[in-house]
Amino acid sequence: MLLEVSALWVRYGGAEAVKGISLRVEQGEITTIIGSNGAGKTTTLRTISGLKRPASGEIRFRGELINLKPSQQIVEMGIGHVPQGRYLFPHMGVLENLRLGAFLQRDKRYVQKSLQRVFQTFPVLNARKRQLAGTLSGGEQQMLAIARALMGNPKLLLLDEPSIGLAPIVVREIGKVALDINKDGTSILLVEQNARLALRLARKGYVLETGTIVLEGDTGSLLHNEGVLKAYLGQ
Repeated sequence: MLLEVSALWVRYGGAEAVKGISLRVEQGEITTIIGSNGAGKTTTLRTISGLKRPASGEIRFRGELINLKPSQQIVEMGIGHVPQGRYLFPHMGVLENLRLGAFLQRDKRYVQKSLQRVFQTFPVLNARKRQLAGTLSGGEQQMLAIARALMGNPKLLLLDEPSIGLAPIVVREIGKVALDINKDGTSILLVEQNARLALRLARKGYVLETGTIVLEGDTGSLLHNEGVLKAYLGQ
């Protein structure tokens, strides 16, 4: 098992944002968490990557307990996080943003190989590598955020709302990129409000409502579940 979250509780002040959830991500697979705004999806990812401390429960990555590890150690272990909102450095160039993603890598040859790899995956970034990140389109900025995370050579990529605010044609492109990354061997935990996209990309899915997992299973079943159809697929 690559990632195992067990009985996870997360609080903000006195409010319970995540209420005892358990989930798994298998090696080599895309797993998704869908749900509405405020369901606890982003909080779950932030807790896995060490940006938020859990109140209780366990998070294990490749069998090792990571609950209390600082985020930089979690990155070193092989978890990359693409946060909602991208959080690029807009006044720095594309290339500088990418190099920051490899900050923990000491081997310059490895960094150069990583750059070549992300430029093959995202040719538009190669064409714009001298351009300021803040001048890119929304879709290009999302690609840069994903590419920056890939520079750390993650075994597991946490993707938080990669399609938000993007045109449908760009959303399809981001979906294809996610599949290509997964085919190259990187497992993905995808958080998405676009349930149709998420369930088509992933093999297994979890439905999160007000901090609680109310449904889970293979995405084929979830796509035909009456509750999912009504609540998330507009049918």
